Amino acid sequence: MKRTPRVARAARTDYRRPTVTAVAPLHADPAIDGAAVRAGLRRCRMTVERHAAYLTRLDAVLGDGDHGDNLVIGFRAVEATLAGLPSETPPGELLRAVGHRLVAAVGGASGPLYGTAFLEAGVVAGDRAELDAQVVASMLTAAADGLARRGRCAVGDKTILDALRPAAAAFASEVHDPVMASGATGQIARAIGAAVRAATRGMRSTRPLVARRGLALRLGERSAGHLDPGAVSCVLLLRALGDD
Repeated sequence: MKRTPRVARAARTDYRRPTVTAVAPLHADPAIDGAAVRAGLRRCRMTVERHAAYLTRLDAVLGDGDHGDNLVIGFRAVEATLAGLPSETPPGELLRAVGHRLVAAVGGASGPLYGTAFLEAGVVAGDRAELDAQVVASMLTAAADGLARRGRCAVGDKTILDALRPAAAAFASEVHDPVMASGATGQIARAIGAAVRAATRGMRSTRPLVARRGLALRLGERSAGHLDPGAVSCVLLLRALGDD
């Protein structure tokens, strides 16, 4: 007698800790224009709202316990700012507006750090109507450089940079690979996948580190054993920006 297959339980609808290791399926390169940037930033807002409680719990151990809440405030303010810009606004101008808004709206260190990263990326994008892989690689590198200068931090200090720097390096490496550079289909998509994987590894590497910057510095050796909340949010934002 055959057994009736068991029906899977319905998924829980309450908050669950996010999994940041998986990369959403990526497809052939779409045009990265103003509309694509707006869509990515909208996903950022939804992502930080979804994971705000988790990010805040992480920050409660190492910082002020407001990282998730601050990012929600910031990206809601970003959406309001973007709504006031013309639909034909190019990517660079959008990103520069985002940077200024995050600096103004977000408390703590994350506002100036993320704001600077978006500003620097927007400067590199310039007034281009669409962004290709080479430009995006330069934008990510500039974002990491700007964040490092603003935060006076380096990889290994247990900060956002521990995720952003390897992401920028991985993206650039994929773009400059001879096969990729020949115009292979899905160039940007594959580079984004490599960047998110590198950022995830960088985020995980913060767990054993002793903090050298920010409020976590006051904890000394006790800061080891915990993920840096900024590195975690960086992975989530990179995934949101790159997921089409």
